[in-house]
Amino acid sequence: MPLHRKLRYGMVGGGPGAFIGGVHRSAAALDGEIELVAGAFSSDPEKSKQQGEALNLAPDRVYESYEEMALHEAARPEDERIDFVSIVVPNFLHYDVASTFIERGFHVVCDKPMTTSLEDAEKLCRLVEAHNVVFALTHNYTGYPLVKQARAMVQNGEIGTVRKVVAEYPQGWLAEPLEEEGNKQASWRTDPDLAGAGALGDIGSHAENLARYVTGLEIERLCADVGTVVEGRGIDDDVNMLARFSNGARGVLYCSQISQGEENNLRIRVYGTEGSIDWRQEDPHRLKVRRNGAPQQLYTHGSEYLADVAQHNTRLPAGHPEAFIEAFANVYRNAGRTIAARLAGEAPSPFDLDFPTVQDGAVGVHFIQTALESGRQEAWVDASYSPPGSESTRGTDRT
Repeated sequence: MPLHRKLRYGMVGGGPGAFIGGVHRSAAALDGEIELVAGAFSSDPEKSKQQGEALNLAPDRVYESYEEMALHEAARPEDERIDFVSIVVPNFLHYDVASTFIERGFHVVCDKPMTTSLEDAEKLCRLVEAHNVVFALTHNYTGYPLVKQARAMVQNGEIGTVRKVVAEYPQGWLAEPLEEEGNKQASWRTDPDLAGAGALGDIGSHAENLARYVTGLEIERLCADVGTVVEGRGIDDDVNMLARFSNGARGVLYCSQISQGEENNLRIRVYGTEGSIDWRQEDPHRLKVRRNGAPQQLYTHGSEYLADVAQHNTRLPAGHPEAFIEAFANVYRNAGRTIAARLAGEAPSPFDLDFPTVQDGAVGVHFIQTALESGRQEAWVDASYSPPGSESTRGTDRT
């Protein structure tokens, strides 16, 4: 790490009872390179104060609103203020919070989906470029070492030309109307005004991002069946689609939150002319490689034969599990080291540039809105898209 100190960050959201805020804090702290020093943890000032006390933060660094936090942190001396902000509020607030901090020169790590509208996503792309800040989106599944191994194998031509992609993310936790029972997570995730999209935004965006990350291919056309299965729910909870990728490959993507018994069964299979790869989030330490007429190969986490980028994102030897928190931590560590290099006036390592960017966020929002439009039309639609700034960054933010 080029700085001779820890990076300082503040968090917006993640107050009492919030699941994902604790995940982000654990991930950021894992490698000892980043420390939480400030926060506006809730729109309720008393709850924000309670969370700050629970985290042993200085009272004057616990704020009643994100606007107050941005204003006061920007006014602090450079050797005291936060280096970046972590945004873990409901989706509809992402743009407002991110733009507020970007305009004051702060780097950003933001939960996905990046925004609830493509207009706001593209505004963020332009703001990031104008203010020359680092923006990382926590599509954490790209942080798994064997996902990076899968990507390296596709890049190196080890399975030949990609012909077919199958990405799926079934869950079962919303098979019943939990939002009617006061479940906090269900309440905002099934509210169109707060979430924007339902299953598509919450988990379908992960399936699309994983497919694009591993294969390096863009979706050019898609046909989506966007459904609401639970009666009375005002947002999508089950989506199935066909896709055509930029090299002509065919794809199947689906996401579901009403699939009884499923937990977080994100899976990607990529079929090429010379072989195929298969990875599951619920068994993340193994990557299956198959070829016609040959025994199945099993690549395992922590092994010395893995690609350099996979080893760069591995902390423990083979046989010792690393999973969800560590994958999140890889996004934070890579983004954090890129921020640290920027602050030190140095060039970041190519491996440290391997994290989802603001352009990835815009592509994700475009995918969500395109799929929703396809569902409304019940037809194939054009899904091709190039976000603002992608021409100057493509090929530099990945290894």
